[in-house]
Amino acid sequence: MMREVISRRGAWAALGALLLAIPATAHHSFTMFDMTKRITLAGTVTSFEWTNPHVYIEIDVPGEDGETKHWSIELGSPSILMGSGWKFSSLKKGDKVTLIVNPLKNGQAGGFLSTATLSDGRTLSNGPMRSQQ
Repeated sequence: MMREVISRRGAWAALGALLLAIPATAHHSFTMFDMTKRITLAGTVTSFEWTNPHVYIEIDVPGEDGETKHWSIELGSPSILMGSGWKFSSLKKGDKVTLIVNPLKNGQAGGFLSTATLSDGRTLSNGPMRSQQ
C-alpha cells in the first residue's frame, strides 16, 4: 500500500515537471525569425531593455523615403550576453548603433540580433565568446 502511494506521488511529480517544462521550451522558439536572411539597420537607440528572459533594443531607423521606422530587436538573456561583453549600460537612449539582424518572417519591423556595432566602435554579438573588442 505504501509503495503504491509513493509511486502515485512520483507519477504526479513527473507529470507536474513535464507540464512546467512545456512552456519553457515553447518560449525559446525562434521560428518567427528568418534565420536565412540578414539585414543591416543603422539608427538611434530609443531604449535598451535589460530584462529577463530576453533583452531588447528599440531603434529608430531613417528610411530612404525620409520616414523613420521603429524596430524592436530581440537578444538573448542578460546572463548569456554578459559572456560576450554586454552590460546593462552598453546602450542608452540616443546612441547611434548599427545592428545586423535576422528579420521577422512576417515582414514587420523586428528581428533577432546577430551583431551590434556600438558608437565607440566595439562589435558585440548575441552570444558568448564571439565579441570583438
